[in-house]
Amino acid sequence: MARPGPLSPASHTVCRMAGPPSRRPARPSAAYRCAECGWQAVKWVGRCGECQAWGSVAEVGAVTARTTAATTAQRPAVPIGEVDVRRAVARPTGVPEFDRVLGGGIVPGAVVLVAGEPGIGKSTLLLDVAARAARSGEHGDRRVLYVSGEESAAQVRTRAERIEAMARSLFLASETDLATVLGQVDAVQPELVVVDSVQTIGSAEVEGSAGNVSQVREVAASLIQVAKERGIAVLLVGHVTKDGSIAGPRVLEHLVDVVVQFEGDRHSRLRLVRAVKNRYGPTDEVGCFDLSDVGIVGLADPSGLFLSGRTAAVPGTCVTVTLEGRRPLVTEVQALVTASSLATPRRATSGLDPARVNMILAVLDKRAQAPIGSSDAYLSTVGGVRITEPAADLAVSLALAGAITDRPLPPGTVAFGEVGLAGEVRPVTGAHRRLAEAARLGFDRAVVPPGVLGAGPVPDGVQLVEAGTVAEAVLRGLHDRAPR
Repeated sequence: MARPGPLSPASHTVCRMAGPPSRRPARPSAAYRCAECGWQAVKWVGRCGECQAWGSVAEVGAVTARTTAATTAQRPAVPIGEVDVRRAVARPTGVPEFDRVLGGGIVPGAVVLVAGEPGIGKSTLLLDVAARAARSGEHGDRRVLYVSGEESAAQVRTRAERIEAMARSLFLASETDLATVLGQVDAVQPELVVVDSVQTIGSAEVEGSAGNVSQVREVAASLIQVAKERGIAVLLVGHVTKDGSIAGPRVLEHLVDVVVQFEGDRHSRLRLVRAVKNRYGPTDEVGCFDLSDVGIVGLADPSGLFLSGRTAAVPGTCVTVTLEGRRPLVTEVQALVTASSLATPRRATSGLDPARVNMILAVLDKRAQAPIGSSDAYLSTVGGVRITEPAADLAVSLALAGAITDRPLPPGTVAFGEVGLAGEVRPVTGAHRRLAEAARLGFDRAVVPPGVLGAGPVPDGVQLVEAGTVAEAVLRGLHDRAPR
């Protein structure tokens, strides 16, 4: 019997191939799951890859809720009838227009966020508020702390001397560290703290530079805790983004008690302060201020700023009465219509909504047969005020009609009403407040929607011209006669 010979290299290869097949590594099981849609992932991600929700991905099987042992409350709950309401009484700041927006003043322990564009006057207004609040005590010694993270104390004092905001009990500090700011509060023991601005203060306990989301949240939470525990009113200055919204996390607006928006054209002296959120008062009040080189002054009667000072009637102008909150403001709208040399006529607006102006132009062209299709149209408001409410539609229509026909409105005429796409004139809210403000300023003729006459009292000496359609309003407003 022959002995088997040695295996050849090919035999070795065949043996290796004939062995058990190699196993692929097991695919790891999903360890993270989205709480919103159930999408699974191997590693944690901040945003769900399926529903695009932020912060919804959590580890599978992780403890999501922790229990905390109960402790003895330092301040036990009391019946609601025994709560001292004197701690929630607003204290005037000495600036009546600012107090109007806040609902009568600042409540001790309240946190107010004042937001606005750079250079609009936030620091000037709050420095004036701080000085007046410091002088409003019984003996003129109400302690107020002004913390500036953007300017030095010398720069703040220079502005205070320019706007006459010097006070003996007004303390200045230029700090950017949160711990140092809290130390200044402990040392001064103020009743009011102004922080300019919350985006410039940083905490060493949180990573990142001052102004990011984590830093703003930590700084705001610490200041709010101090304000609530000690009953200190806090005014925070907030920056805004290029689209006008408040910079920083959205939770900042939820944490504070009052959110105040500072508005106005940088090329105009008029400034409007309106409350977007207010836990202690209404949100439909607006404060008007005049910003000049010597400071910022409240305007109790700003209607005269929005009227041209001419005495002769000019075609293409119409006066309307708008409601800013609960305050009626008499505003003038001007229109200019010229022949266009372009294939597409030009439409330009200033202080008015361009989309709404284009709609009114289309309604005039279709419903009132106004020859506007091949003409350039320019519309503007007087004084830099911005009109957003639909009650100014009728005044815009009459201004355009006067510019097209080159015929002025009768002297002393105002108009307000909403214009619909069908050409109808709809009623607006607060008609009698608008008429009372117009009568106070000397206007004796008003083009209004139907139904105003029977809805309430009309001021003496005011002639009402009711118009149900925009065509009727043009004929009766310009020619003082009804359509045929």
